[in-house]
Amino acid sequence: MLALIQRVSSARVEVAGQTIGQIGPGLLLLVCAEKGDTTAQADKLLAKVLKLRIFSDDAGKMNRSVQDLDGQGTPGGLLVVSQFTLAADTRSGTRPGFSQAAAPDDALRLYNHFVSQARQSHPDVQTGQFAADMQVHLVNNGPVTIPLRVE
Repeated sequence: MLALIQRVSSARVEVAGQTIGQIGPGLLLLVCAEKGDTTAQADKLLAKVLKLRIFSDDAGKMNRSVQDLDGQGTPGGLLVVSQFTLAADTRSGTRPGFSQAAAPDDALRLYNHFVSQARQSHPDVQTGQFAADMQVHLVNNGPVTIPLRVE
């Protein structure tokens, strides 16, 4: 599975002009399932995201995870958005190919599993809408943007 992680001051996702998910400080996660991905990989991706130390400590070093955003035990938000275009193959030509993206049914199953596990592990989880035309708004903090792949 793939994710593009963005450390944000705030983020929201809209569908048809309505905000359906919104967070303050935390992580915007653009998540993609590829062919052959499993729930074990989704679990591994989530564990990595939750422990990834990309928030600044008092000395300004990236030493805090989203689970302890302020060093006082206050967690940040997670906004999880499905994005199959992360599986784009751009090695040849000028039109990306998406043949490595999971089939929609498999991708939905893995996305729902990821979100369900995230909600069991973290107190503030918001989502986009799978397969919808979404408008994602964010204030990237840093900016910090990290690609993550688990095998």
